[in-house]
This record gives sequence, C-alpha cells and structure tokens, in this order.
Amino acid sequence: MKRILLALAVFASLQVANAQVKSAADAKKAVESAQAAANNEKKALKPATWFKLGDEYVKAYEAPAGNVWQGASRQELALILGSVKPTSTESVVVNGEQMTKEVYADKNLYFNANGQVAIIEVTQPVYTDALEKATEAYQKAYSLDEKHAKDKDIAAAFSKIGEKYINEAYNKYTFGDLSAASKLFEKAVDVEALKPLSKIDTSAIYNAGFTAWAAKEPERAKTFFEKCYNLGYYYDGGEVFAKLAEVDTVNTKKYLEEGFVKFPESQSILIGLINYYLKGSEGTDRLFELLDKAKANEPNNPSLFYVEGNVRSQLGQVDEAVKAYEQCAKINPEYEFGYVGEGLLYYNQAIAIANKAQEELDDTKYMALVKEYEGSLKSCIAPFEKAFEITKDASVKAGVAEYLKNAYYRFREESADNQAAYDKYAKFVTEGK
Repeated sequence: MKRILLALAVFASLQVANAQVKSAADAKKAVESAQAAANNEKKALKPATWFKLGDEYVKAYEAPAGNVWQGASRQELALILGSVKPTSTESVVVNGEQMTKEVYADKNLYFNANGQVAIIEVTQPVYTDALEKATEAYQKAYSLDEKHAKDKDIAAAFSKIGEKYINEAYNKYTFGDLSAASKLFEKAVDVEALKPLSKIDTSAIYNAGFTAWAAKEPERAKTFFEKCYNLGYYYDGGEVFAKLAEVDTVNTKKYLEEGFVKFPESQSILIGLINYYLKGSEGTDRLFELLDKAKANEPNNPSLFYVEGNVRSQLGQVDEAVKAYEQCAKINPEYEFGYVGEGLLYYNQAIAIANKAQEELDDTKYMALVKEYEGSLKSCIAPFEKAFEITKDASVKAGVAEYLKNAYYRFREESADNQAAYDKYAKFVTEGK
C-alpha cells in the first residue's frame, strides 16, 4: 500500500486458527436467548445479564468471518474452511495492489501477492448493528454494577469493539470509501472514550479527520483536527497544523506559523507558508523572520538552512538558496540534504530550461538555451555525488543515483570517465549496489 498520512494502529484482535467462533445461526440464537433474559424484569437488574448480551452481540459480529484471520495462508484456510469453497474467484486491483478476490456466501476474502488474506469483507452480517448493540449492553452492565466488579471486563470489551471499528475503517479506506472510514474511526473514538475504559485514542481521532479531509468533507475534518490540536497531538511532522491551515481558512496564518515554530522541517507546513505569503499582501519577509528566529534558537541545526534553501529555491532566489544549502555542510559535513537540495535546484533548473528550449523556434536562441541547460545539468552532479557518497539512507541513495544516472546520460559520450559514471549509477539504480 502506498504511504499515507494515516496513524497506524496495532491490533490485538486478530482471531487465531483454533478460536471457537459460532456459526451465524447459532450466534443469532444466542443473541435472542440473551435478549430474552435482558427482557426479564428480575434478570434485567443484574449486570451479568447485560454483559452476556454484549458478549453475544460481539460473537454475532464475528460469526460471518468465522475462524479466518488476516495473514492466513491458503494452506491454513484449507484446514479451517474444509469443504467450504468460494462461489467465484477473480483478480482485482485494490488501492493500487493486485489481489485475488474469493467470494463466499457471507464474505469476500482478498489475497495479496503472497497468497495471504489481506482483507476480510463481510457481506452478510448476522446483525448490521451488532457492535452498537453490544456497546449499549455493556454500558447498561456498567450502570448497574454499583460495586464496579466488572470494570476490567467492560473496559476490555470496549477496547475490543474499538479495535473492530478501526479494522473496518482501514478496510473502507483501502476500498476507497473514505467517508465511511471516517465515520468508523469516529465510532472507535466514541466507544473507547466510554467509562470505565476512558481512553483518548488520538490516532483514531487523527484518522477520522484525515479520511474526512481526503473525502473532501472540510467541516468534519476540522472538527477532528481541532480535537488533535487541543490534545497536543500533532501527528508526524506536525501534519495537524498543515491540515488545520487548509480546512480552517480563517486561522490559516495562525496554524502555519505555530506549526512552523514547532516543526520547522515540515515540508507541508513550509509549502503552506510560502503559498500563504505569496498570495497575501504581507510578502515573504515574515517567513524569513520565522526562519531567522528558528536559526537563532538552533544555530547548529543544518536542517534549518536546508529549509531556507528550499524556500529561496521556490522563490527563484538561486544564489541565496545555494548559499543556504552550502551552509548545511559547514555545520555538519555528514548532513546530506544540503547537497541533495543544491543538486535538485540545478537539476530542476535544467529541466525548466529544456522545456523552454523545446518551444523555441529561433535556432540561435535554441542553441543558447541548450548551452544553459547543459551548464545547469553539470552543476547538479557534484552536490549529488557528495550526497550519494555520505548518505546512509538507502532510499536517499537510490533517489540520488537516479538523478546522477540521468545527468551523466547526457554527457556519457564526452569522455570515458563520464561513461563510467553513467554505468556506475545505472547499475546502482537497477541492482541497488
């Protein structure tokens, strides 16, 4: 799956192969029996009666999936399902990933390229609102339990239901139903917040906001991002600030500036600030004031000069950008991103010139642009090679090698050294070494 800005959760609710899961028919009978007890005037006064009803609803929710679990192999499923066979099988693409879909009477199973169950999609639930009914029953048990003897069990039940909502939410996200995913994340937040669990699930709150944002529901997204902000949960790189700046247009400047102070290396916040000041009447002076404050607080932080280089590069201030990128190495010779930034500046400059040359009809002007293009392309090589030399990050190394391969391709026929360099980086891109 492509990288997304979803806060990942670790689930402890996966069913194992030897777990005893009731059939749909048995699960329904068990719920009806437990409901009958809850309807009994005397039994309805006992916490255990309602706890039992909650448990049976959860089991009814689990029944269609049976003993199948995410990550199970086909060999393991053969033992679990026995003679039960899919009614149809087809190849499908889910969220950009090729999968095999097997259709059963009450569920669809999606297998990844490794032959493991990636998604369990229930199509015939015993009750469409089983988790909601379970939650209500557990709440009733809690309200009747004056001695709080069942607090631990009820908290565990709410946690389990929250995990099931989150698992469903991730499935909906994977299928592209972002609005439904947001609502399921919200349900997880709500159930986990109930006493006696009383958990504030910041990851689920963020995910409810992110999926609402992705579904183009800005007001709903704003509600959850504001909750994150008020709880001091800003997500990776302060992404909450960037998202709030986008959905709360009245307070865009406030969130971007506060986010930049806390997360000066955030590209999304930085781009938001650049766009804000370029479109507004204040100009970019304020942006550089914020940068100067950050550098004054951390004068030996090379990443701040890298950020400045990026800002100046986007503003077309090439000489100032190069100076900022070079300052990175002066502070820390092992910091590769100053070299990466400088290389990208020249590389992107070369691409822009090449595009301009393609539209030029005058031969003299065209040749002048070609010369300028080659000059920029050659300028990117030295910083990129330095970055390639010092970086310990495999993904950075691979990306830089790609740029170097492309640059040397243009000049490979000029000398044996250039040909050797092209071969070196082309091999690295292909083989990773």
